[in-house]
Amino acid sequence: AAILVAAMGGGSMAIDKNQKIKASLVTKPVKKGETNLRITIQRLVWNSYGQISKVQSIEEPEIYQDFFSKLSKSVFLDANQI
Repeated sequence: AAILVAAMGGGSMAIDKNQKIKASLVTKPVKKGETNLRITIQRLVWNSYGQISKVQSIEEPEIYQDFFSKLSKSVFLDANQI
């Protein structure tokens, strides 16, 4: 019956409603005073029924370059107590 009601236009369809950006940063000491960093960024989208409808990896290099540029500036300012 629910399929028939939906087919006749009476059912509601799920639409994308909310999203969150999730970042995961992994650090690994390499040698004294040096650390390697790796970051992955994902976008999670929930529909109007509260179900995750999309999980997308963010792959645009500009986003990662911007992140590391800002991190580099922050580390410099912190190290020089500016």
